[in-house]
Amino acid sequence: MDRDQRKAAGATYRERKPVAGIYAVVCRPSGQRWIGRALDVSTVQNRLWFTSRQGGYPHATLQAAWNQHGPDAFSLDIIERLDDEALGYVRDGLLKNRLSHWCSTLAAEAI
Repeated sequence: MDRDQRKAAGATYRERKPVAGIYAVVCRPSGQRWIGRALDVSTVQNRLWFTSRQGGYPHATLQAAWNQHGPDAFSLDIIERLDDEALGYVRDGLLKNRLSHWCSTLAAEAI
């Protein structure tokens, strides 16, 4: 990739609009499920997979399942995307409420 292509890719990345939402990490062999919230659901998988590969994910049960089954056993599903017009403090409260809802609905752990 030459310099102009890198500049264009960087500009495209900076101009994108992040979408907040709720996601689920699923371990297919064990059936375990973890629900999380993120201000930008499009980038959360990269962050989670990187942290788990390094062995430093702070949620013990997720890290233990990752260590036991490996990265190919996991998937990340976006469960809900929030309207981007909500103000920051309204969005944070809404994310918290929706996280609680989905944890109880799917019988999953919050991360």
